[in-house]
Amino acid sequence: MDYASAINSISSLGLNQVTGTRMNTLTGALTNEENKVDGTMFDAFLTSAIDNLKTTNSYLSNSENEKIKFALGETENAHDLSIAMQKASDALQYTIAFRDKLLEAYNAIMQMQI
Repeated sequence: MDYASAINSISSLGLNQVTGTRMNTLTGALTNEENKVDGTMFDAFLTSAIDNLKTTNSYLSNSENEKIKFALGETENAHDLSIAMQKASDALQYTIAFRDKLLEAYNAIMQMQI
């Protein structure tokens, strides 16, 4: 999964709404031929979030590898180092913003009166 598709898949999840196509995909995953529940929308949401965390981790690892190569003199291409570091930074910032919104939603749910 490349950087743009990772960002698009995270942003397409949205915390306040699920769009029509996404809703149909998730709804189709919920039931099987016997109309039993295989999973939930939350399960699909968590699976996608975990995949996106793996992508962010991959960008961070690539950035570290480029830093090491540059420091050891194995490469003189500062452009690749700069790109890897920017991808890692952007992915990490987006992941942190996503986490903050998720915690905000969790706290709002926990404060609801029953």
